[in-house]
Amino acid sequence: MDDVFIGSEALVGGVLSRGRLRWNYRAIFPDVYIPKEATPSLSHRTIGAWLWSGRRGVIAGLAAAALHGARWVDESADVELIWRCGRPPPGIVVRNERIETDEIVKIAGLPVTTPERTALDLAKHAPRDSAVPRLDALARATGVTVSDVLPLVDRYRGARGLCRSIPALSLMDGGSQSPRESLVRLALIDAGFPAPRTEFTVTDGATLALVAMGYEAPMVGVEFGTGTPEFLVRAGWTMIPAADVHNPHVIVYLVRAAVIERGYPLWRLQRLSRN
Repeated sequence: MDDVFIGSEALVGGVLSRGRLRWNYRAIFPDVYIPKEATPSLSHRTIGAWLWSGRRGVIAGLAAAALHGARWVDESADVELIWRCGRPPPGIVVRNERIETDEIVKIAGLPVTTPERTALDLAKHAPRDSAVPRLDALARATGVTVSDVLPLVDRYRGARGLCRSIPALSLMDGGSQSPRESLVRLALIDAGFPAPRTEFTVTDGATLALVAMGYEAPMVGVEFGTGTPEFLVRAGWTMIPAADVHNPHVIVYLVRAAVIERGYPLWRLQRLSRN
């Protein structure tokens, strides 16, 4: 945290002169500085936002997800704080919301929302198609599940944005390995398919292969890597190569064709998924 500091504290403590502060450092938020040659990262800005709050804000949202180890967080994302302030500077979003002490953990000395509260906030404050990939990344990093978040849904019943959070939370799946996989999964569900199983293994007892996403009954999977393991083909699986297909709806079409070819109408696949 030495790279991010409150300028007025450094001046009062005699650590820096006004000249050195002016020439060697730059402000990323009011009275919050980093070395002039440094490129402000999300980590810098997260620490800086907390310092700007007078060390009273709780780090939430995407910044909290990143601190919990979630991947795919945009370095330019705004830092969200749960705190009371009417006019935050650009780059900081302040949410004047209720939070209980059991929803806060310390990470590297910073107060951060727990994985459960982070998931709830991500689901509340973004549209479903934006929220689900973020929730998937958080679930993959922390193991948090929708059942872990439901007590908070009950705690804050009636809160603004809570109704929007339920569909996104119900679709959270830590088996997705990238935002693209999350969006393909959503496209399949929106097309009427049951939620595919993610990141599971297929074996004949001697050989084992990992399937990123698919349906076990018709033996149809989606492969996001560079090639399909030969064992899966020998075992009778139809694998849809998605590495170079950028439109999720094309993948949906190919999966539907493969499932029908295997003799599984969509209604039958849906029924199997419920059993």
